[in-house]
Amino acid sequence: MSNHIQLKIITPEKKVFDESVDSVTLPTEDGEITVLPGHIPLISALTSGDIVARQDGHEIPFAVVGGFVEVDNGKEAGIIVLADFAEHVGDISDTVIAEAEKRAAEIRTMKEHATDVDFEHFEAELERSLTRVKIADKWRKKKYK
Repeated sequence: MSNHIQLKIITPEKKVFDESVDSVTLPTEDGEITVLPGHIPLISALTSGDIVARQDGHEIPFAVVGGFVEVDNGKEAGIIVLADFAEHVGDISDTVIAEAEKRAAEIRTMKEHATDVDFEHFEAELERSLTRVKIADKWRKKKYK
């Protein structure tokens, strides 16, 4: 059995990450889980939060909003995350955080005057903006890869 597992994080826009890692911690609807090589197969819905991959003693954090994770230990053993939104914390600059905070405030105001159809769109955008800010703040002072 290998000491590594392949992690792929994919959004509708792009492949965010595709590397071999030692472990991965994910925010699922049933709570936070950590997946190690040899983990039993599973499929679970993800919640907003951070995915933390560990590779050679380093933490690699990502902000994530919604989606699913599949763990497969078969022939192509690995973890596939299909996320509505995912971004490496290192890509969330102060400018991006400021824009996300501004956008969240705008969305809150727009939401008050929105129709039911627009509400889901506004809610998804708001969650994405707030998650970016929350996860970036959490990891800002920590050392990560």
